[in-house]
Parts: sequence; structure tokens; C-alpha cells
Amino acid sequence: MAYWFHRNPLKATAVLTFELRGVSTDEKTRRIFNELRQTRNKLLELLTDPNHEVVTVEKATTDYFCLLMGLTQPFGDEGENKLRKAIKFKWTNTLLGNTPMEQFDAVFEAASMAINVALWYTKHAAKLAAKEEPDMEEAKEVHKCLRIAAGVFKFVKDDLISRLSENTEGAVDTDSRVLEAYVHQCTAEAQEVTLARAVEMKHASSLIASLAFETGQLYQKADDALNSLDDKVVGKWRKYCQLKCSFYTSYAHCYNGETLLAQDKCGEAVRGLQEGVKLYGQAEKQCVEYASAKGLGTFARPANHIFFRKAGPVLKRTLEKCDRENGLIYHQKLPFDAPVLELKATYGLVAPEEFTFPTLSPLWTKDVYDKMNAKMAPKPDENKDKSKKPEDLPPVKEKETPMSEKDPSNFSGCVVS
Repeated sequence: MAYWFHRNPLKATAVLTFELRGVSTDEKTRRIFNELRQTRNKLLELLTDPNHEVVTVEKATTDYFCLLMGLTQPFGDEGENKLRKAIKFKWTNTLLGNTPMEQFDAVFEAASMAINVALWYTKHAAKLAAKEEPDMEEAKEVHKCLRIAAGVFKFVKDDLISRLSENTEGAVDTDSRVLEAYVHQCTAEAQEVTLARAVEMKHASSLIASLAFETGQLYQKADDALNSLDDKVVGKWRKYCQLKCSFYTSYAHCYNGETLLAQDKCGEAVRGLQEGVKLYGQAEKQCVEYASAKGLGTFARPANHIFFRKAGPVLKRTLEKCDRENGLIYHQKLPFDAPVLELKATYGLVAPEEFTFPTLSPLWTKDVYDKMNAKMAPKPDENKDKSKKPEDLPPVKEKETPMSEKDPSNFSGCVVS
């Protein structure tokens, strides 16, 4: 599945020393800040390379977040953690270039790092899918990683952004519309794996049609989520969602045509397949538009992929068969409108995997927390010119993954089936 997935870049962040003289008052409090620095640096380093094992990244994620929770969650009956705004965090946004956002807020750090972790899962899945012949376990891992990513994005959207006090709109990564698009995209991509498996195993045409339709609808929802944002920022991403929606809806019409023919509804089958051919042609044009659109990240090249290339001829052959059967046997009048696809899959639908932060590190005790002197923490400069942009951060140097140019030899044309 080389070049099948669009990927936005990782978020960049400034180096943090966690040196809070005066806040940490003894060896135990200093140890926590030292561990925060080390675990953060390690996690950031791992996230640049999609070749790492999932268990390695999972452990590094848990190690950092179980410490970071000591800066975000209240201790005892207090309304807000006294250390939540003790440190200034800087993060860029995946769609907005190298200028960072700055916030004295550990919840902002938690949301930003979680988004980067989710992005790593999508890139790891794409790396596995780019192999020449992934085995069944690797195909399952692609499926699971995409569900995990969807779950992390959903957790940030549902549980964290409401706690942020500063800007969460305008195509920043904590904009609910951006997160909603990520959730739907990851869910749709995971469902593509399920669909490819159903095609490969030659399951019932009705099941394949319903899965394809549901997948197309997920991409439509991702596109709808981005609809109100600046097209100069999200235009390329939207083109990806639109071409995938057109492609999978055409796929649904193809297999729904087989189902209708088996039900002796040949006229409807022909009309549906005509619509499928039309949508496939639309997807081909959208592939060209996507390739020429400006944007950031790792770009897909779906028109080059055998899974995409095989679908067009299959649609045309199925249409020719139904047209022939209708002319020789059924003589049914073609409906003016294409059959409405109201297909509900009974099997194979994908849902985001539930995500939550780990439990608090045992290093954080009430006694240690009480010894932290929050009054000594640096405070935001109220007189700072807010119109002045912070200095740009260098983009993350992500390790590139070689992709196979060889077509798979299986029936579906999808390597992760």
C-alpha cells in the first residue's frame, strides 16, 4: 500500500530543562523534574522514527505521562494543580508551519504530546503498509495502530481541549475540527484494511459494498470537519479525504451492482454501476488535484497504487456484464437516479480504541507535592507584546521510510489484506 496514506508532519517543540530553582526544594522534588526532562527527551526522540516497535513507544509514552500528570491533576481538594502553569511550553502545529504556540499550561503540553504520539502511530502503520509483502500479523498491527491513533485523537478532543484556557481555533492542532478530522481519517484507514480483507477473501458482495460505503462516509465526515477552515491551510488534506470518499463510494456501487444483479434488479444494477464509473473518474481527477495542491507532510499517490488501478477496469467489466444481461434477458428500464446507498455493514466496522492517561507515578506523593513551592515559578510576562510572534522552531527531522514500488500479487491489490 505504498503512497496510499496522507500524513501530516510531526509537531516540533522547544527543549525543556525543567530546571525550576526555588520550586523544587529537596532531592525528591528535584528527582521528579530530572525524570520529566529525561523521559520527555526520550519520547520525542523515539517519535521521529516510525520503525520503532509499538511496545517501545508505549513504554516511553507511559513513562512520561505518568510523571506529567503530577503537573495537571489536582491533589486532594484543591481546584487546580498549583504547578499546572509553572512551565512555559512551546509547540508548533502540524498545518501551520514552524511558528510555535507558547502557553504556561501543562495541559497544553499533555494535549500536544498526545497528538504527536497519535501521529507516530499513523506513521508506523503507514510504514508497515509500505512493505512489499506484509504478513498477517503486520496487517493486524496496521489495523490496531490506526485504531489507537483514532482513540488518542478522540481523547484529546473530548477530554483535554475543554480544559485549555487559550486559543483552540484556527487550524491549530487543538482545534476540535482538526481533531475530528484526524479521528475520522484514522478510523477510515483502519476500515480500509478490513475492506481489503473482505475483498481478498471474496466475501459477499453486499458486505463489501456496505463496508466500502461506510468507509467513504468516514472520509466525507473528515472532509466536512475541515470545511470551515482556511482552504490554503487544509486544502491538500481535504483533497485526500475527497478522493478517498469518491473512490470508496464508487467501490460500493460496484459491489452493490453485483448484489442487485443477483436479486434480478438488473436495471438498478446498471444505473448504480454507471454512477460508480462516474465517481471513479471523479476520483482520478481528484488524484491529480491532490498531487498539485500545496501542503505539508508525506503525500499519498493513490492513482499509482494497484488497488486503485484495478478498481476502474473491474467497474467497467461489471457494468458491461450487467448491461449485456439487461439487453438479453431482463429488458428493465434504467432508473433516472442512481440507487441510493443506504448500506449498513453488519460486520467489520471499526471504532477508535479507547485511550486514557496512565496512573500517576509513585514518585508523586502528597508530601512531595506539598514541598513544591509554586510561588517561585516563573510567571507569564503581562507586559509582553502579544502581537509579536515567537521565534520559529526547526521542523522535526523525521526518518524516512523506503516504500516498495512493486505491485502485490494478490487478488485485491492491497498488501495489507
